[in-house]
Amino acid sequence: MAADSRDDGHAHDHTAGANTRQLTIALGLTGTFLVAEIAGGLYFNSLALLSDAAHMFTDAAALAIALLAIRIGQRAADDKRTFGYRRFEILAAAFNAVLLFLVAGYVLYEGIKRIFDPEPVGSIGMLIVAGIGLGVNLIAMRVLAAGKDKSLNIKGAYLEVWADMLGSLGVIVAAIVITLTDWRWVDPVVAIGIGLWVLPRTWILLRDTIHILLEGAPRGVVLAEVRVAIEAIDGVDSLHDLHIWVSGADQPSGTVHLVVSDGAEPETVRRAVAELLEARFGLHHSTIQTEGEACDDAGALHR
Repeated sequence: MAADSRDDGHAHDHTAGANTRQLTIALGLTGTFLVAEIAGGLYFNSLALLSDAAHMFTDAAALAIALLAIRIGQRAADDKRTFGYRRFEILAAAFNAVLLFLVAGYVLYEGIKRIFDPEPVGSIGMLIVAGIGLGVNLIAMRVLAAGKDKSLNIKGAYLEVWADMLGSLGVIVAAIVITLTDWRWVDPVVAIGIGLWVLPRTWILLRDTIHILLEGAPRGVVLAEVRVAIEAIDGVDSLHDLHIWVSGADQPSGTVHLVVSDGAEPETVRRAVAELLEARFGLHHSTIQTEGEACDDAGALHR
């Protein structure tokens, strides 16, 4: 009986360090502008600006939580958390998604009220504040773009900043229209539009975090294909207890029990399967157990 466990923690340390730098820069940008946008929304009585500020607040919260998640996730495994703390990043991303849903709900409610009872807004002030916000969002997006496909928290922060960028564009358009026409109802309409725009992307983020928390297979990996590929290796008689999951947003793992054919060398078979899982399916962390015969509890579902 043999087992293999591959550790690429050194690579993850470099990834975490890069993510930390990106998040810190983006947090500084969004946090600084957040105060100005809230003040501008209140002073100019613009729900669209306040809606954008609400999303900017969730941006800042998301970035702060993501930084905390990365630092906690880097803590070594201990006797109580034998897999370490990488799942904290996923919990933080799920919290961010729920927070965005709540903010969008409030904006939709307040926006509908203002459509029926429009209030005066300072459109020129809206235009200036939103223009500055657009610049801040574009810079933050550029900073986060490199890590959005490697970390779920970076992806969540990027999506929120991206939604904010579109929100700033919407506020700019609303300010121009109100200045030219005095159509006050445009302000709440744009605010509602921002809320509706962010909801589908928030759902995608929440869906991905739930998938990971339920230990679902990595996106793009089909368990049946993995099973067939392993069974095709010389020396593999059968397999069971095949599991593939993601511990963190960027750490796919797998385990499998192999029944080795008579006369086959278990260590040779194990190495061949490990190389297959890494090269073809991107499973850099795998635990493979070899057996002379199937375990008594190896059911059909885990064949």
